[in-house]
Amino acid sequence: MNRNIRLIWDFRGPAAAKTAEHHEIHLKEYILIENLEPQITGHQHINEMHSLAFMVVEEKNMIAVRDALKPHRAEVYQE
Repeated sequence: MNRNIRLIWDFRGPAAAKTAEHHEIHLKEYILIENLEPQITGHQHINEMHSLAFMVVEEKNMIAVRDALKPHRAEVYQE
């Protein structure tokens, strides 16, 4: 079974929420350009000074995407 990995970009400061929302747009564009599956992205607002954007990639694609997009951290994705 192939695992999925959630790549995460953290944003901090008063503009974190808007930055995370905007970053998700670029993640969606990258998925379409690279024809990646699964096509899962999102953003979360942790608090007024911390938000994050994420995309989910198959483990086999994780290294290439990591090197291209430089996420801050990653975790195994579980639905």
